[in-house]
Amino acid sequence: MDVVIERACGMDVHKDNITACVITPKGKEIQTFSTKTVFLSKLIDWVKQHNCTHVGMESTSVYWKPIVNLLEAENIEFLVVNAQHMKAVPGRKTGVKDVMGVSARDMLNAIAEGEDDPEKLANFARRTMKKKKDELELALKSYINFHQRLMLKTILKHIDFLSEQIEMLDQEVEKRVDSFREDVERLDSIPGIATRMAEQILSEIGTNVKKQFHSAAHMCSWAGLVPGQNESAGKRKSARTKKGNKYLRSALTEVAHSVRGSKNYLGALYRRTASRKGKKRAGIIVAHAMLRIAYYLLTRKEMYVDLGEDYFDKQRQQCIVRYSLRRLESLGYTVKLQEPEAS
Repeated sequence: MDVVIERACGMDVHKDNITACVITPKGKEIQTFSTKTVFLSKLIDWVKQHNCTHVGMESTSVYWKPIVNLLEAENIEFLVVNAQHMKAVPGRKTGVKDVMGVSARDMLNAIAEGEDDPEKLANFARRTMKKKKDELELALKSYINFHQRLMLKTILKHIDFLSEQIEMLDQEVEKRVDSFREDVERLDSIPGIATRMAEQILSEIGTNVKKQFHSAAHMCSWAGLVPGQNESAGKRKSARTKKGNKYLRSALTEVAHSVRGSKNYLGALYRRTASRKGKKRAGIIVAHAMLRIAYYLLTRKEMYVDLGEDYFDKQRQQCIVRYSLRRLESLGYTVKLQEPEAS
Protein backbone atom coordinates (compact mmCIF):
# COMPACT_ATOMS: atom_id res chain seq x y z
CA MET A 1 0.00 0.00 0.00
CA ASP A 2 1.39 3.40 -1.01
CA VAL A 3 1.73 6.04 1.71
CA VAL A 4 0.27 9.40 0.70
CA ILE A 5 1.59 12.53 2.44
CA GLU A 6 -0.92 15.35 2.08
CA ARG A 7 1.35 18.25 3.03
CA ALA A 8 5.02 18.11 2.13
CA CYS A 9 7.87 20.38 1.15
CA GLY A 10 10.73 19.69 -1.25
CA MET A 11 13.94 21.75 -1.16
CA ASP A 12 16.80 22.20 -3.61
CA VAL A 13 19.63 23.37 -1.34
CA HIS A 14 22.60 25.31 -2.74
CA LYS A 15 25.41 27.31 -1.17
CA ASP A 16 23.73 30.73 -1.46
CA ASN A 17 20.03 29.97 -1.84
CA ILE A 18 17.31 27.39 -1.30
CA THR A 19 14.43 26.81 -3.68
CA ALA A 20 11.50 25.30 -1.77
CA CYS A 21 8.26 23.87 -3.12
CA VAL A 22 5.26 23.22 -0.85
CA ILE A 23 2.57 20.80 -2.06
CA THR A 24 -0.79 20.73 -0.26
CA PRO A 25 -4.36 19.73 -1.24
CA LYS A 26 -4.81 23.38 -2.31
CA GLY A 27 -1.99 23.23 -4.83
CA LYS A 28 1.71 24.02 -5.18
CA GLU A 29 3.74 27.07 -4.11
CA ILE A 30 7.41 27.80 -4.83
CA GLN A 31 9.69 30.30 -3.07
CA THR A 32 13.43 31.00 -2.91
CA PHE A 33 15.24 31.84 0.34
CA SER A 34 18.77 32.98 1.18
CA THR A 35 20.92 30.60 3.24
CA LYS A 36 21.63 33.19 5.95
CA THR A 37 20.20 32.07 9.28
CA VAL A 38 17.59 34.83 9.52
CA PHE A 39 16.13 33.69 6.19
CA LEU A 40 16.36 30.02 7.19
CA SER A 41 14.09 30.87 10.10
CA LYS A 42 11.64 32.45 7.64
CA LEU A 43 11.83 29.27 5.55
CA ILE A 44 10.89 27.11 8.54
CA ASP A 45 8.05 29.49 9.45
CA TRP A 46 6.81 29.25 5.85
CA VAL A 47 6.88 25.43 6.03
CA LYS A 48 5.00 25.47 9.37
CA GLN A 49 2.46 27.95 7.97
CA HIS A 50 1.49 25.34 5.38
CA ASN A 51 1.34 22.61 8.07
CA CYS A 52 3.88 20.44 6.23
CA THR A 53 4.62 17.19 8.05
CA HIS A 54 7.56 16.04 5.88
CA VAL A 55 10.48 17.80 4.18
CA GLY A 56 12.71 16.29 1.49
CA MET A 57 16.02 17.95 0.62
CA GLU A 58 18.30 17.53 -2.38
CA SER A 59 21.68 18.92 -1.44
CA THR A 60 25.35 18.74 -2.30
CA SER A 61 28.17 19.05 0.26
CA VAL A 62 27.01 19.96 3.81
CA TYR A 63 24.66 22.86 3.05
CA TRP A 64 21.70 20.87 4.39
CA LYS A 65 22.95 20.73 8.00
CA PRO A 66 21.68 24.14 9.26
CA ILE A 67 18.22 23.37 7.88
CA VAL A 68 18.18 19.96 9.57
CA ASN A 69 19.05 21.57 12.92
CA LEU A 70 16.03 23.88 12.64
CA LEU A 71 13.69 21.12 11.44
CA GLU A 72 14.70 18.87 14.35
CA ALA A 73 13.89 21.68 16.78
CA GLU A 74 10.37 21.89 15.29
CA ASN A 75 9.88 18.08 15.21
CA ILE A 76 9.32 18.08 11.46
CA GLU A 77 10.32 14.85 9.71
CA PHE A 78 12.99 15.31 7.07
CA LEU A 79 14.84 13.31 4.46
CA VAL A 80 18.15 14.25 2.83
CA VAL A 81 18.42 12.53 -0.55
CA ASN A 82 21.19 11.96 -3.07
CA ALA A 83 21.14 14.46 -5.95
CA GLN A 84 21.75 11.66 -8.45
CA HIS A 85 18.70 9.76 -7.18
CA MET A 86 16.53 12.88 -7.44
CA LYS A 87 17.44 13.29 -11.10
CA ALA A 88 15.72 9.97 -11.79
CA VAL A 89 12.45 11.14 -10.27
CA PRO A 90 10.00 12.34 -12.97
CA GLY A 91 8.78 15.92 -12.77
CA ARG A 92 10.01 19.48 -13.07
CA LYS A 93 13.33 20.42 -11.40
CA THR A 94 14.13 23.98 -10.35
CA GLY A 95 17.79 23.93 -11.30
CA VAL A 96 17.52 27.05 -9.85
CA LYS A 97 36.97 32.01 2.20
CA ASP A 98 39.58 31.18 4.18
CA VAL A 99 37.71 30.05 7.29
CA MET A 100 40.80 30.26 9.45
CA GLY A 101 41.62 33.89 8.67
CA VAL A 102 42.32 36.07 11.71
CA SER A 103 38.86 37.72 11.76
CA ALA A 104 37.02 34.45 11.19
CA ARG A 105 39.02 32.65 13.88
CA ASP A 106 38.24 35.37 16.44
CA MET A 107 34.55 35.10 15.61
CA LEU A 108 34.58 31.30 15.92
CA ASN A 109 36.40 31.48 19.26
CA ALA A 110 33.81 33.94 20.58
CA ILE A 111 30.91 31.76 19.39
CA ALA A 112 32.51 28.69 21.01
CA GLU A 113 32.76 30.61 24.31
CA GLY A 114 29.05 31.46 24.26
CA GLU A 115 28.82 34.84 22.48
CA ASP A 116 25.75 35.05 20.23
CA ASP A 117 25.28 38.80 19.70
CA PRO A 118 25.73 39.38 15.91
CA GLU A 119 26.86 42.98 16.43
CA LYS A 120 29.60 42.00 18.90
CA LEU A 121 30.73 39.14 16.68
CA ALA A 122 30.86 41.41 13.62
CA ASN A 123 33.13 43.79 15.54
CA PHE A 124 35.91 41.20 15.24
CA ALA A 125 36.11 42.05 11.53
CA ARG A 126 39.42 43.52 10.39
CA ARG A 127 40.72 45.35 7.34
CA THR A 128 38.51 44.90 4.26
CA MET A 129 35.96 42.80 6.17
CA LYS A 130 34.93 45.94 8.11
CA LYS A 131 33.24 47.19 4.93
CA LYS A 132 30.89 44.19 5.07
CA LYS A 133 29.80 44.65 8.68
CA ASP A 134 26.07 44.74 7.88
CA GLU A 135 26.33 41.53 5.86
CA LEU A 136 28.35 39.92 8.65
CA GLU A 137 25.73 40.77 11.26
CA LEU A 138 23.08 39.20 9.06
CA ALA A 139 25.17 36.09 8.47
CA LEU A 140 26.10 35.75 12.17
CA LYS A 141 22.53 35.90 13.42
CA SER A 142 22.08 32.24 14.23
CA TYR A 143 20.95 29.64 16.74
CA ILE A 144 23.85 27.74 18.35
CA ASN A 145 23.05 25.13 20.99
CA PHE A 146 25.35 23.57 23.61
CA HIS A 147 26.20 20.54 21.48
CA GLN A 148 27.27 22.72 18.54
CA ARG A 149 29.46 24.90 20.78
CA LEU A 150 31.10 21.78 22.20
CA MET A 151 31.82 20.43 18.69
CA LEU A 152 33.13 23.84 17.58
CA LYS A 153 35.58 23.97 20.52
CA THR A 154 36.73 20.42 19.72
CA ILE A 155 37.31 21.24 16.05
CA LEU A 156 39.21 24.46 16.83
CA LYS A 157 41.46 22.61 19.31
CA HIS A 158 42.11 19.92 16.71
CA ILE A 159 43.03 22.56 14.11
CA ASP A 160 45.43 24.17 16.62
CA PHE A 161 47.00 20.76 17.26
CA LEU A 162 47.46 20.08 13.54
CA SER A 163 48.93 23.56 13.01
CA GLU A 164 51.46 22.94 15.80
CA GLN A 165 52.42 19.58 14.30
CA ILE A 166 52.85 21.10 10.84
CA GLU A 167 55.02 23.87 12.27
CA MET A 168 57.12 21.31 14.15
CA LEU A 169 57.59 19.16 11.05
CA ASP A 170 58.43 22.22 8.92
CA GLN A 171 61.19 23.13 11.35
CA GLU A 172 62.51 19.57 11.32
CA VAL A 173 62.54 19.47 7.51
CA GLU A 174 64.34 22.82 7.46
CA LYS A 175 67.05 21.45 9.78
CA ARG A 176 67.54 18.32 7.69
CA VAL A 177 67.89 20.16 4.38
CA ASP A 178 70.02 22.95 5.82
CA SER A 179 73.20 21.39 4.42
CA PHE A 180 71.54 21.34 0.97
CA ARG A 181 70.27 24.92 1.15
CA GLU A 182 71.98 25.91 -2.12
CA ASP A 183 70.18 23.12 -4.00
CA VAL A 184 66.85 24.24 -2.50
CA GLU A 185 67.55 27.80 -3.67
CA ARG A 186 68.38 26.55 -7.18
CA LEU A 187 65.06 24.71 -7.38
CA ASP A 188 63.28 27.69 -5.83
CA SER A 189 64.49 29.84 -8.74
CA ILE A 190 62.25 27.87 -11.16
CA PRO A 191 58.93 29.73 -11.75
CA GLY A 192 56.08 28.18 -9.78
CA ILE A 193 58.32 26.30 -7.36
CA ALA A 194 58.48 27.70 -3.81
CA THR A 195 60.72 26.61 -0.94
CA ARG A 196 58.42 23.87 0.35
CA MET A 197 57.99 22.42 -3.14
CA ALA A 198 61.77 22.57 -3.67
CA GLU A 199 62.27 20.61 -0.43
CA GLN A 200 59.71 18.04 -1.57
CA ILE A 201 61.45 17.56 -4.93
CA LEU A 202 64.82 17.14 -3.23
CA SER A 203 63.41 14.62 -0.75
CA GLU A 204 61.96 12.52 -3.58
CA ILE A 205 64.88 12.55 -6.04
CA GLY A 206 67.66 12.53 -3.44
CA THR A 207 70.63 14.79 -2.90
CA ASN A 208 73.06 13.10 -5.34
CA VAL A 209 71.09 13.41 -8.54
CA LYS A 210 73.96 12.78 -10.95
CA LYS A 211 74.79 9.47 -9.31
CA GLN A 212 71.18 8.27 -9.07
CA PHE A 213 70.05 9.29 -12.57
CA HIS A 214 72.41 9.13 -15.56
CA SER A 215 70.33 11.68 -17.52
CA ALA A 216 67.38 14.06 -17.27
CA ALA A 217 65.33 11.69 -19.41
CA HIS A 218 66.04 8.88 -16.94
CA MET A 219 64.79 10.98 -14.02
CA CYS A 220 61.63 12.03 -15.89
CA SER A 221 60.94 8.39 -16.76
CA TRP A 222 61.39 7.38 -13.11
CA ALA A 223 58.90 10.06 -12.07
CA GLY A 224 56.33 8.87 -14.64
CA LEU A 225 56.38 12.07 -16.69
CA VAL A 226 57.03 10.50 -20.10
CA PRO A 227 54.71 8.81 -22.64
CA GLY A 228 54.32 5.06 -22.30
CA GLN A 229 55.75 2.75 -24.98
CA ASN A 230 52.92 0.36 -25.80
CA GLU A 231 53.52 -1.32 -29.16
CA SER A 232 52.37 -4.76 -30.31
CA ALA A 233 52.83 -6.39 -33.72
CA GLY A 234 54.08 -3.12 -35.17
CA LYS A 235 51.00 -1.22 -33.98
CA ARG A 236 51.28 1.64 -31.52
CA LYS A 237 48.63 1.55 -28.84
CA SER A 238 47.84 3.91 -25.96
CA ALA A 239 50.68 6.30 -25.11
CA ARG A 240 49.46 7.03 -21.60
CA THR A 241 52.19 8.13 -19.23
CA LYS A 242 53.84 5.29 -17.36
CA LYS A 243 53.55 4.78 -13.62
CA GLY A 244 56.25 6.42 -11.53
CA ASN A 245 56.73 8.32 -8.29
CA LYS A 246 53.13 9.42 -7.68
CA TYR A 247 54.05 12.00 -5.03
CA LEU A 248 56.56 13.83 -7.20
CA ARG A 249 54.40 13.55 -10.31
CA SER A 250 51.23 14.92 -8.66
CA ALA A 251 53.13 17.78 -6.99
CA LEU A 252 54.88 18.84 -10.20
CA THR A 253 51.64 18.60 -12.20
CA GLU A 254 49.89 20.89 -9.71
CA VAL A 255 52.75 23.40 -9.95
CA ALA A 256 52.66 23.17 -13.76
CA HIS A 257 49.01 24.23 -13.85
CA SER A 258 49.79 27.18 -11.57
CA VAL A 259 52.10 28.80 -14.16
CA ARG A 260 49.55 28.76 -16.98
CA GLY A 261 49.16 32.55 -16.88
CA SER A 262 52.80 33.40 -16.16
CA LYS A 263 54.66 35.61 -18.61
CA ASN A 264 57.72 33.37 -18.91
CA TYR A 265 58.98 30.36 -20.85
CA LEU A 266 57.03 27.78 -18.83
CA GLY A 267 53.82 29.79 -19.06
CA ALA A 268 54.25 30.10 -22.82
CA LEU A 269 54.93 26.35 -23.08
CA TYR A 270 51.73 25.58 -21.14
CA ARG A 271 49.52 27.87 -23.26
CA ARG A 272 51.10 26.67 -26.52
CA THR A 273 50.51 23.02 -25.59
CA ALA A 274 47.05 23.53 -24.10
CA SER A 275 45.79 25.15 -27.32
CA ARG A 276 46.69 22.01 -29.29
CA LYS A 277 46.47 19.12 -26.83
CA GLY A 278 44.36 20.30 -23.92
CA LYS A 279 45.10 21.37 -20.35
CA LYS A 280 45.79 17.91 -18.89
CA ARG A 281 48.53 17.12 -21.38
CA ALA A 282 49.89 20.64 -21.04
CA GLY A 283 50.24 20.07 -17.30
CA ILE A 284 52.22 16.86 -17.84
CA ILE A 285 54.47 18.45 -20.47
CA VAL A 286 55.27 21.48 -18.31
CA ALA A 287 55.87 19.21 -15.29
CA HIS A 288 58.27 17.21 -17.48
CA ALA A 289 60.06 20.42 -18.48
CA MET A 290 60.33 21.52 -14.83
CA LEU A 291 61.90 18.22 -13.80
CA ARG A 292 64.40 18.38 -16.69
CA ILE A 293 65.30 21.93 -15.66
CA ALA A 294 65.71 20.76 -12.03
CA TYR A 295 68.11 18.02 -13.16
CA TYR A 296 70.34 20.43 -15.07
CA LEU A 297 70.32 23.04 -12.31
CA LEU A 298 71.34 20.49 -9.68
CA THR A 299 74.01 18.77 -11.79
CA ARG A 300 75.51 21.97 -13.21
CA LYS A 301 75.17 23.94 -9.96
CA GLU A 302 73.44 26.84 -11.72
CA MET A 303 70.47 29.11 -11.06
CA TYR A 304 67.50 29.18 -13.41
CA VAL A 305 67.64 31.68 -16.29
CA ASP A 306 64.32 32.19 -18.04
CA LEU A 307 64.23 31.93 -21.84
CA GLY A 308 61.39 34.45 -22.03
CA GLU A 309 57.75 34.38 -23.02
CA ASP A 310 58.65 35.01 -26.67
CA TYR A 311 61.08 32.06 -26.89
CA PHE A 312 58.90 30.01 -29.22
CA ASP A 313 58.12 33.01 -31.42
CA LYS A 314 61.84 33.71 -31.81
CA GLN A 315 62.45 30.07 -32.68
CA ARG A 316 59.85 30.24 -35.39
CA GLN A 317 60.60 33.79 -36.49
CA GLN A 318 61.54 32.94 -40.08
CA CYS A 319 58.61 30.56 -40.39
CA ILE A 320 56.25 33.30 -39.17
CA VAL A 321 57.76 35.81 -41.60
CA ARG A 322 57.33 33.44 -44.58
CA TYR A 323 53.79 32.54 -43.55
CA SER A 324 52.79 36.19 -43.09
CA LEU A 325 54.38 37.10 -46.44
CA ARG A 326 52.41 34.41 -48.28
CA ARG A 327 49.17 35.53 -46.62
CA LEU A 328 49.69 39.17 -47.59
CA GLU A 329 50.65 38.26 -51.17
CA SER A 330 47.55 36.07 -51.49
CA LEU A 331 45.51 39.19 -50.60
CA GLY A 332 47.18 41.13 -53.44
CA TYR A 333 49.79 43.08 -51.45
CA THR A 334 53.38 43.59 -52.55
CA VAL A 335 55.62 43.37 -49.53
CA LYS A 336 59.23 44.47 -49.21
CA LEU A 337 61.06 43.08 -46.20
CA GLN A 338 63.71 45.06 -44.36
CA GLU A 339 65.81 43.80 -41.47
CA PRO A 340 65.46 45.92 -38.31
CA GLU A 341 68.48 48.06 -37.47
CA ALA A 342 70.52 46.90 -34.51
CA SER A 343 69.99 49.21 -31.52
